Amino acid sequence: MNGKIRVKVVGATGYGGLGIIELLLRHPQAQIAALVAREAVGQRISDVYPHLAGFCDLPILAADDPVAQGAFDVVFFSTPDRVGMADAKAELAKGAKVIDYSGDFRFTTLAAYQDYATRLGKDPNHLSPELLGTNVYGMPELHRAEIARANLVGNPGCFATSCILGLAPAVKAHLVAPQSIICDCKSGVSGAGKKAKQTFHYPERCEQINAYRLSGHQHVCEVERELSLQGGEDVRVTFTAQVLPISRGILSTLYGDLTRDASEEDVLAIYREYYRESGFIRVLPSTAAVGTMSVRGTNFCDIVVSVDARTRKLRIVSIIDNLMKGQASQALQNMNVMFGFAEKTGLDQPGMYP
Repeated sequence: MNGKIRVKVVGATGYGGLGIIELLLRHPQAQIAALVAREAVGQRISDVYPHLAGFCDLPILAADDPVAQGAFDVVFFSTPDRVGMADAKAELAKGAKVIDYSGDFRFTTLAAYQDYATRLGKDPNHLSPELLGTNVYGMPELHRAEIARANLVGNPGCFATSCILGLAPAVKAHLVAPQSIICDCKSGVSGAGKKAKQTFHYPERCEQINAYRLSGHQHVCEVERELSLQGGEDVRVTFTAQVLPISRGILSTLYGDLTRDASEEDVLAIYREYYRESGFIRVLPSTAAVGTMSVRGTNFCDIVVSVDARTRKLRIVSIIDNLMKGQASQALQNMNVMFGFAEKTGLDQPGMYP
């Protein structure tokens, strides 16, 4: 493209909005043109997040501000469910590409969306059902070609990202029994978002680990659908989400019964071949000394491969930064694919350690 693309971020004051702002500031082919939020309207974004001073001092606009109502090349909806489905149609009509962080456009049929919404206890009626089927699931490692042709992308959930990337090669190769998969997932507390809640108050979160939504986590819908597509057969997973007293990061330990004899070297070869064109996936042996700190602040997914020969189980450890590969940096990766930019543009950097 000639010149920089103009970007609008809706939900700019949340963690997801902040994440995409930070990434866009170092993207050589993008310009932030409008920041929209419901809180702090009229203030500069650097008043809300002082570390942005001198880098981004744009004002925070209300959604109906004339500047915010202009035409943009791409609009990021870093918003809760039901915001994107209400407003995406108007942005698309003005010629923008849309990337939505929520569950509004992760599903291409109304029935699939309703299953997801019901798990969350939300209204199952989609406000833009006519857009379902025109949208694409925004996981470039699995849907790169479709994303390149899309105008509307639903960013995957954070747990779903770690589980799908960790299991897709094994399911594709029919290496594990499709009904035997267990996803044991742990997340930092930032996955709950910026809004204050009693259970995330420091005295109640420090030194506390707990499982939640054992009756059915909403990301299971994404995991089972994508893995079923990979394997060409119905996949069902047992999924447990847990929250840790850390700020950011997801570590998912994934188990499945092996369908045939396979060594760790065999599985490493399968995974490396599957991801040979995916520069943000690092496939590692069981001896790798990695954890959430290894991917902090990056778009990388570190996948550790282990075979338990004694129990004939495959064990995969899939590690991402929930605010990055699980949210903002995957959204930017999708933008790069949608506009034909090099996929690593603005994203090719190591994390911060320690």
